[in-house]
Amino acid sequence: MSVLYRWSVRQLREQIDKMVYERTLVAAKPEDEQVKMLTTVSDGLITPDVIFRSSYVVDFLGLIGGFSEEELEDAVVEQLENFIMELGQDFAFLERQKKIPVDSTDYKLDLLFYHRRLRCLLAIDLKLGKFKPEYKWQMELYLRYLKRYEMQPGEGDPIGLLLCSEGNTEHIELLMLDEQNIKVAQYLTFLPEKQWFLDKMNRSIMIAKELQGEKKED
Repeated sequence: MSVLYRWSVRQLREQIDKMVYERTLVAAKPEDEQVKMLTTVSDGLITPDVIFRSSYVVDFLGLIGGFSEEELEDAVVEQLENFIMELGQDFAFLERQKKIPVDSTDYKLDLLFYHRRLRCLLAIDLKLGKFKPEYKWQMELYLRYLKRYEMQPGEGDPIGLLLCSEGNTEHIELLMLDEQNIKVAQYLTFLPEKQWFLDKMNRSIMIAKELQGEKKED
């Protein structure tokens, strides 16, 4: 990644200090899958699991105590530059409250981005609390709409990112969201100790190995 993005020594050290690798989705997979995916990076190919993270630190939003989804979205837009830096490189902001008209109902997608290297639209929905199965169904609707009406020639299928304030890794893993174009991550309004990230990653790896073993048995 350092070679691909031409990071300086200082930038690389910053990425290491922020535990960017430990927070990527690829780091939460069994070792053999990690090696396979990271090999593609050395060839100049980027996959979503290398780009997206299991957790995002948004302490710059200044949100303390209770807040609403609307207040969260307002804070993200006000701190858009910092938010994009936390997302990573190659993200471009397109629209807020993107209207998704289906039949006689107008849905609203919180944030719409574009990723230059993945060459696809990115739909982001901000949620309070833990991930719920109905979030997946709603995001599927958004992605199908974007694919049908917004996707341009040469682009990849849109990807959805659900950002929840609380993590429930096993729930997400059991729904097999890692195999689809829907990613789920936890956002943190404060910076926890590094051990917190390591514990979260190790738990994800354990669950992934168990699911991998079940697939082989089937």
